[in-house]
Amino acid sequence: MKDKRVLYVSSEVIPYLPETEISSMSFEAPRMVNNNNGQIRIFMPRYGNINERRHQLHEVIRLSGMNLVINDLDMPLIIKVASIPKERMQVYFIDNEDYFKRKATFADEEGNFFSDNDERAIFFAKGVIETVKKLNWSPDIIHVHGWLASFLPLYLRNYYGNEPLFENSKIVTSVYNQGFDGTLDSGTIDKIRFDAIDDDAITELENPNYVNLMKIAIKNSDAIIIGSEEIPSELEEYLNKLDKPVLKYHNMDDFSPAYLDFYESKVLQ
Repeated sequence: MKDKRVLYVSSEVIPYLPETEISSMSFEAPRMVNNNNGQIRIFMPRYGNINERRHQLHEVIRLSGMNLVINDLDMPLIIKVASIPKERMQVYFIDNEDYFKRKATFADEEGNFFSDNDERAIFFAKGVIETVKKLNWSPDIIHVHGWLASFLPLYLRNYYGNEPLFENSKIVTSVYNQGFDGTLDSGTIDKIRFDAIDDDAITELENPNYVNLMKIAIKNSDAIIIGSEEIPSELEEYLNKLDKPVLKYHNMDDFSPAYLDFYESKVLQ
């Protein structure tokens, strides 16, 4: 992986959020690339339950300050950054007062899913891409983890399809068994239509449940990694019909050689 650039885009990363399959792998995979002489960038949302003082987050003024249009509304983009202790790794945080100030990740104290999670996901996808453009950092691989990050492949391939910085970037999506019940807002598909993305690309979002979100991400990716021992059977069947490289599940103890080989022999070929 010498000098290869890998962009990690995740809904959660340790040590900023509790340990899950997604947050753990979103830390371990970049560390693996770092230790193999690759270059990495990590992006995640700046949820309000992340302790900014303890983790020493600070705003990056030169990257902040632009507005992203979400469903015809101008939403200010704030970029913060922090370093993971004892690791040579920085994490960039996508922030916005309206979407990420609340002291929770995806649901309120009663477990009610936030009604604007669809807009938060669109904002996160656009925010990552616009920030990477400002950094002028062209990734060889973009590796996506978690459903809140799952619109990134769709936007990169459609909305930003002519962006030269990403012309040669390969997208890898990890599929986990960590989704959500029910659906996103019923107007999700209209909010994405607002960005002039063709209906053909988003038919699955007529019913914006977890499985269909992941199908959209998979469809717009170059390769897939199965991140959980078991995933929804509908996604398993969907992957079996694909003509794309798929890496089967590897646990935390033995994933490194498999991921490195997959990156080098299947994704970057």
